[in-house]
Amino acid sequence: MLQFRIGNGYDIHCLASGRPLILGGIFIDHELGLLGHSDADVLTHAIMDAMLGALSLGDIGHYFPPTDDRWKGANSLKLLEQVNHLIQDRGWQINNIDSVIVAERPKLKPHIGAMRDRLSSTLNLDPNQMGVKATTNEKLGPEGREEGISAYAVVLLSATV
Repeated sequence: MLQFRIGNGYDIHCLASGRPLILGGIFIDHELGLLGHSDADVLTHAIMDAMLGALSLGDIGHYFPPTDDRWKGANSLKLLEQVNHLIQDRGWQINNIDSVIVAERPKLKPHIGAMRDRLSSTLNLDPNQMGVKATTNEKLGPEGREEGISAYAVVLLSATV
């Protein structure tokens, strides 16, 4: 009998000048970037939280606390690899991931394929197992006022044993 676990994740970071904008492991040319202890990649962070949540393992702050200088400026894709090993070591694998980024600007449609490819490659998934979408917040809330960018993710894990 197959066993499944579902997890969801969310992250938001403020936009700030002098920071790179990295989403799904892809650098996006923009006058503002995301502020955070690591590279502040909200999409990758939401995916990691979904993966951890599916197995009731807490959140990324538990494993990569912002108070620990080892994670200062960290590449979130490297952290994602560690989370993937953590779930695999417990006998689980990713069945599929679906995600959405909420940002008023920049327009993300030209970057969606590259994000999907980078994330699926990092997780050793077929690209059709990795959904990435983007939307605006219709000028509402912190995303709509261009104060920040957020991301949501859902993951379905299946037992390997």
